[in-house]
Amino acid sequence: MMTKAATVAPPAGVIEGYRQQAPSVTRDGDVVTVDATGIYYQQLNDAIRDEVSGGAKRIVLNGVNGQRYVGCGLRVSGVKLEVNGCAGNDLAMFTDGAEIEVFGNAQDGVGNTMSSGRVVVHGDAGDVLGYGMRGGNVYVKGDVGYRVGIHMKAYEKNIPVLVCGGKARDFFGEYMAGGMLVLLGINTRDAAQRIAGGFLGAGMHGGVIYIRGTVESWQVGAEVGVTEADEDAMAELRPIIEDYAGAMGMDAAEILSQPFTRIVPMSHRPYAKLYASM
Repeated sequence: MMTKAATVAPPAGVIEGYRQQAPSVTRDGDVVTVDATGIYYQQLNDAIRDEVSGGAKRIVLNGVNGQRYVGCGLRVSGVKLEVNGCAGNDLAMFTDGAEIEVFGNAQDGVGNTMSSGRVVVHGDAGDVLGYGMRGGNVYVKGDVGYRVGIHMKAYEKNIPVLVCGGKARDFFGEYMAGGMLVLLGINTRDAAQRIAGGFLGAGMHGGVIYIRGTVESWQVGAEVGVTEADEDAMAELRPIIEDYAGAMGMDAAEILSQPFTRIVPMSHRPYAKLYASM
């Protein structure tokens, strides 16, 4: 006779394997070190906000292992978070002014609806990076996933920039409405993979995409035009690459030694014929 296995309840104060308690914090002037090991994301982010409110300018997070929303909603300049470990979903969501540097990988949604500031990821990152991003810079050293740059937008002088040092999957720049996306294809785990998947710029109606090297016509959405980047385009791209290379410890001249492909929308209303006119 089969018996049903007993359900073992987690210890009190434990959710998803994380402890629901305040993390250990040490302070040295305006520098704060937080031990995030095994700490639930809510308590970790509460601690970050408390330290920022208390005047911390540099917050070092050790033992990060998938906690979500790190840096979410930080609307302050002059504050830097250093993340040691793997950042969870929605790193820097709604961030406006802070700087975040990840010494490891990041999961999905980095820079979701970010307004300003800078995020540097010294590893790979997941899907939907820069979703609705409206300002600031996101730099990833390695590979990225699907739908990176989806719905990116720009407003007046707020021009979001997202640079990926590795390769990307499908729908890079999907429905992009503004800003700049750059894909380098250098720091990759899969040398045999194409620099990007299919549907590049699908539904794109603003902004610009730069690809180091070339792409095949089948990879690109029907709504965009594809050309080799000319001198004017490279003048726009060069300072971004120099800033990226400085953040990653790379050689900007080496990155810029290869030609770039420039992808821009052919219309601000790519699907106008699909909808009734008013």
